Amino acid sequence: MKEPFFSIVVCSIDPWKFAQTRACYERLLAGYRHEILGIHDARSLAEGYGRGLTRACGNIIVFSHDDVLFLDPDFGAKIAARMADWDLLGFAGATRVTHPAWFGANWPHLRGAVCHASQLHPMELSLTVFGVDDWPVSGGIHVLDGLCMIARREVAERVGFDADTFDGWHLYDCDFSFAAHLAGFRIGVCCDIPYIHASGSVQTEENVYASRDYLKYGRRFVEKYAAYGASMPDAIKAAHANGCCVRDYGALTEMWTEAVFRRTAVVVARQAA
Repeated sequence: MKEPFFSIVVCSIDPWKFAQTRACYERLLAGYRHEILGIHDARSLAEGYGRGLTRACGNIIVFSHDDVLFLDPDFGAKIAARMADWDLLGFAGATRVTHPAWFGANWPHLRGAVCHASQLHPMELSLTVFGVDDWPVSGGIHVLDGLCMIARREVAERVGFDADTFDGWHLYDCDFSFAAHLAGFRIGVCCDIPYIHASGSVQTEENVYASRDYLKYGRRFVEKYAAYGASMPDAIKAAHANGCCVRDYGALTEMWTEAVFRRTAVVVARQAA
């Protein structure tokens, strides 16, 4: 792969979040050619990311939420090196698709981890380890969580975002990544890069995956991919099992290790047996 040039595409209507996200990526990519493109009037995430892609000049396209904080100072070096072997990278995902929520694939098909920050519990972080096989990158992925997806430019352009079908804020990510899988691209989940995601789905007691809006796009996803095994369950539960509370940044980075992930995977396997 030629010299890496990162294009970070962020859809955000919150100036504070966007400023934090910009500062984070500026720090992580200080040694690399990069640009940060803010889309502040997106009609949907698929539409906004598609528009950002047309403006991007880089050969590595990072589609990022505005509420993700990566904590690994080697983020840039790791991603730059891995894009020589992978077409699309994420940080949590599954090796099969069973229904619209990627985590519905359940054990043993889940990979990666997510650390959530929530206004409901401001004094703690919630680390959920979904699963791990290969380290530091788990392969064979069919579908990714959209908190951050990193693609080769040619892959993103070939796959594209289906802004007609997913004209809202849900399932654009599963659609994009599963379409990439069906096209034969190599998709991996980075397991060794700690981060914090202040997702809106954990800011209230409501299960967003049971909301009318999510279910609407879930049905659209199933209609599009029913031939590949996608089906609509009676209920979709939030994926916050196998988690633990972490008090601070230092404790989080100390826990985010291969040994901890593999021990957790063993425990999850026993529970599922």
